This record gives sequence, C-alpha cells and structure tokens, in this order.
Amino acid sequence: MPRIWQRSGARVLGSDQTAVVQGALDADPVAGCMIAERFETYGIDPRALGGNFWGVDGGREALAFVGGNLLPLAATGPEALRRLAEGLAHRTRSVASLVGRSELVLPLWEDLGSAWGPAREVRTIQPLLTCPRPPLIDPDPRLRRMTGQLGDHYFPAAVAMFTEEVGIDPCAGDGGRSYRARVDDLIRRGLAFAVLDGAEVIFKAEIGALSSRVALIQGVWVAPVHRGRGLAAAAVAALVQHIQRDLHRLPSLYVNERNVAARRVYERVGFQQAGQFSSVLF
Repeated sequence: MPRIWQRSGARVLGSDQTAVVQGALDADPVAGCMIAERFETYGIDPRALGGNFWGVDGGREALAFVGGNLLPLAATGPEALRRLAEGLAHRTRSVASLVGRSELVLPLWEDLGSAWGPAREVRTIQPLLTCPRPPLIDPDPRLRRMTGQLGDHYFPAAVAMFTEEVGIDPCAGDGGRSYRARVDDLIRRGLAFAVLDGAEVIFKAEIGALSSRVALIQGVWVAPVHRGRGLAAAAVAALVQHIQRDLHRLPSLYVNERNVAARRVYERVGFQQAGQFSSVLF
C-alpha cells in the first residue's frame, strides 16, 4: 500500500494536515457541511470521524473524506482528481455512496468506476440550495422537534422516506437496527422534526448535519395522502425559520433534478441555487 500511495501521491492524512482540511472546509462551508460537523468536534481522529481524510500532496492538490460515504471536498484540477482516484482504486470499496459537488464527483467517478463499479444509480444533477433570507411564506406552527417518546411513531415515516428516496429498504440486512440507531440519534440530538396528525407523522425532516455555519436539511417527506395540500412548503418554512432564528445557521439542502414537486416547494420557501451536487449510489 505505501508504494501505491507514493506512485499516485494519494494517502491518508494525519493531524499535521489539520490546517489544510480546515482551510478547504472554510472555503466551501455549504458543500463540506456533512463532514465539517464532525471535524469541528473531533479534528482528524479516524475513530471519532468514522473514516479518514485522503489527500494528494497533503490535501493541497486534492482532498476527500472516506467513511460511510466518499465525499470529495476540493481539487486543483483533473490531474489531481485522477491521482486521488488512483490511490482510492486500490482500496476495497466500503462506501455506500459518492456525493458532493458535480465538478468533483463526476470526474472522480469516471476514474473510479472500473475499480468500484458498477453503481446502482448515478444522480448526475442535484441542485444544491441555500436559504439565506427569512422564508417567503408563513411557517407551519405545528412543526415540532421529536422526542424519544415519539420515536416509535417517527421511525415508520423515516423508513418510508428512505425507501422512497434511496430505493432500498433500510430495514433489510440487520432488521433495521442500524437505521433505527441513526434515527434515534437524530431524535436525541434534537435534529428530527415532524408535523403530527394525532399520533401519525404526516410530515418529517431532519437536520442531517450541523456545522458551525450551515445546517443541512435531509429526509423531507410528506405522507402520500397529505401531498398536494401545501403542507410541505409551510413545514419546511418552519424548519428554515428555526435554523435561522434559533440555531443561527444557513439552511441548505440538495434535491434530485427530476423531483419537480420538491423543487417547487423549496422555491416557494425562498431557497436559491448555490451549486450542483451529484451522487453515485452503490
């Protein structure tokens, strides 16, 4: 393995590259939010991060985080990405997806595909959105933060969202234990939100990552029988208001290009495009 790193120039970064990683995340806080939250807490600690930062020339030419997902964070150009891919290609793929800015993800996947493919799905165009101003519509006052007592009501909605969005059942394999642990952790940290009709969750969303500057909204879902009634826009507006007013962060999210209904919802709330993501799902 050391010989591979030497040839490609790609290697796992250590604590001596902390400033390089910090600089890359500071330069692109929206796209880097998914890993910035953990980095701000733990620094470059593989056990706490659940993965490693990989870099070319100490992260100055190209930088990515490899954990549960592969998150390319920066690159000076195609050659730097090629060298990063060359180093990663000799590593057995363990990530569930490759996600980030399109200009990094797509050329990296072009070089990695023969070693890591085939992909289950490639989502080429996913607008990256932010909402820097207050919501344009009235927030739904019914939106509430979930608590542990409501976990059993929230979890089926989370499973339905994941299955619909990702295309696989998160309860397959281990009976849902891993996914339930993830959902329970979000609830425990106060990052899961819902609108209830009695005990039924009719809208849900989560803050999937919360850095010192940005809150990444994920898992937005409306119960099928309640769709088309304006529920999503008002509920998302309430979450945006909470993020801006109470958490003092910039709300962000990314959405599939073909999800026209969701894109209209976010436009109504006041989200603006800040770039483009792509995702490769395995």
